[in-house]
Amino acid sequence: MTRRGSYLLAAIPIFGRDRRARRTPAAAPSRGQTAMQPMHRRLILAVLLGLLTGLGFAAMTGSARAGGTRIKDIATLKGVRDNQLFGYGLVTGLQGTGDTLRNAQFTEQSLQSLLDRLGINVRDARLRTRNIAAVMVTADLPPYTGTGSRIDVTVTSMGDATSLRGGTLLMTSLTGGDGLVYAAAQGPLAVSGFSVQGQAEQLTQGVPTAGRIPNGAMIEREVPGTFRDLPELVFELKNPDFKTATQIADAINAWSLGAFGRRIASARDQRAVVVMRGRQMAQTRLVAQIGDLTIQPDTPARVVVDQRTGTVVIGRNVTISTVAVTHGNLTVRVTEAPEVSQPEPFSNGQTTVVPRTEVSAREERGKLAILGGSDLQTLVRGLNQVGLKPTDIIAILQAVKTAGALQAELVVQ
Repeated sequence: MTRRGSYLLAAIPIFGRDRRARRTPAAAPSRGQTAMQPMHRRLILAVLLGLLTGLGFAAMTGSARAGGTRIKDIATLKGVRDNQLFGYGLVTGLQGTGDTLRNAQFTEQSLQSLLDRLGINVRDARLRTRNIAAVMVTADLPPYTGTGSRIDVTVTSMGDATSLRGGTLLMTSLTGGDGLVYAAAQGPLAVSGFSVQGQAEQLTQGVPTAGRIPNGAMIEREVPGTFRDLPELVFELKNPDFKTATQIADAINAWSLGAFGRRIASARDQRAVVVMRGRQMAQTRLVAQIGDLTIQPDTPARVVVDQRTGTVVIGRNVTISTVAVTHGNLTVRVTEAPEVSQPEPFSNGQTTVVPRTEVSAREERGKLAILGGSDLQTLVRGLNQVGLKPTDIIAILQAVKTAGALQAELVVQ
């Protein structure tokens, strides 16, 4: 006897795994289940559509940013800048690594003045403490920082202190260029370097006489002026260039034509791009939108040479006309080997030292190589084939520049 019933055919791939279709007995769907199936499908489709849209937007944003440089990274807004602050203070709590008051008299005077303000008279006493040091405190005040905000400070030693590790900066007033106090700094120092000394050896790593205090200064006075008080919006290029300034103006105008229907930017010179204000958008949002626009900045052909460290930096657009270069090393060695001249026995002579100098010169064979390249990769390959040291490369680049074959600006530091 056979049993009749309803069967459901299922063949649904889940996460890439295709399950075989099998016939499973199922009860007759109720009205509630029949109504819920379309809702589940719509929910799944909505989630998948949202994920695909988010991934596509992320890919488009990443490709757009990877294709160029943002304007905010190559230009700054004129008038929006930091202000430098500095002050003089004392660091206490050092483990015998502070200033020697006999050598650093300003430290002793500062300590006496501090104790006098606290009601302690030590004018006639001779202080011998080594756990205090006189320091200079510097900080950068960001633009439009309000009262009560905190900024980082840098502390450096002025006297003969060997280390500031473990010290605490007492309250120090930080003044600006106008002589007004804008912040007050205080707190424990964070020093990365250390110094250990024994009777016959000393070990020093880093700079133990300088440290930082994160959020160590509190703003007590605001710099006059607000963002709205700027007379005009001018973007100043960090690396002035006429072509880059023109590209920035074109990018801003292309965006403003779609947003406002008119051009709002013009390149004043190789350093500044002027943007007109508009009533259609707030000034803060306008600057934010312009800062996210991307361009391809133009870099000048430049070779930077540091003779002290032997560093050579060659720009992307540097080219060298075809030249033949040979470079040989000339080594001159001077050796002093004095000899002692002994007199003969019973001659009443004196023993004298006779100087003896040996001079030798050796010149290595130089390879004759042809240098020339229309791009940076070809130029680097040609220099590597010669097999020179950085100092030799510097000498060759200077000689090639003198010959007029280096089509770039040579900067020697």
